[in-house]
Amino acid sequence: MVTIHRRPDTLAVGTLLATVGGYLDAYTFVRHRVFANLQSGNVLLFCVEATARHWHRAVLLLIPVAAFGVGVLLVEVLGLPRVLRLVRRPLRLVLTLQILLLAGIAAVPDDAPAQVTTVTVSFVAALQFSTFTSLRDAPYTTLAESGNLQKGIVAAHRWLSAREPAAARRAGQYALVIGAFVVGAVLGAVITRLVGAPAVGVASGLLAAVLALLIRQTRQLRRPDTAAGSASTPPTTP
Repeated sequence: MVTIHRRPDTLAVGTLLATVGGYLDAYTFVRHRVFANLQSGNVLLFCVEATARHWHRAVLLLIPVAAFGVGVLLVEVLGLPRVLRLVRRPLRLVLTLQILLLAGIAAVPDDAPAQVTTVTVSFVAALQFSTFTSLRDAPYTTLAESGNLQKGIVAAHRWLSAREPAAARRAGQYALVIGAFVVGAVLGAVITRLVGAPAVGVASGLLAAVLALLIRQTRQLRRPDTAAGSASTPPTTP
């Protein structure tokens, strides 16, 4: 399977992304009493509203679900071989798009329709959910902690029962990601209550830090190859 993100995430990248996930969940809940990251809640509320024949509210709940689907499809399209030949840095493109969209929400007036925020955050969340899926040697998600909690508990049990060093390391990784999500949620709730709509700019800034880290990692990985290439190339006279 072709992907736009070929390297597993480092702990620094994973914890920053989990902080963003918690922050955005708290931001949308404090402002609009919805969770816009993942769509289980919206699907559930759609069913509730539809069974009560509140058709207008039910249809509105489908809009962020559709935005999430568009984000997932965009990442899939960017991973196609023929698209990869045209788009040189798809991962950087996705992160830059996330940063710009969240910065745009930060400039939206407080009285703007809630759908402007929830739909945009759902789209941004889909990009993050579909792109960042592996932490070192283990799968994870940066937007919801049920899966991380389950995997962390299993790893901790294996470490305690069988003394597997790898299991201990994985349990620690999941604990850090969960802790980062909690920190992000606390910061998101506090800052959103204090600042309002512009508070989402913090999440945009955190994603900018992720982009900078990934660019730095790419350059560091290329340095040995460059040095080896230089050593094998015979010196030329000017």
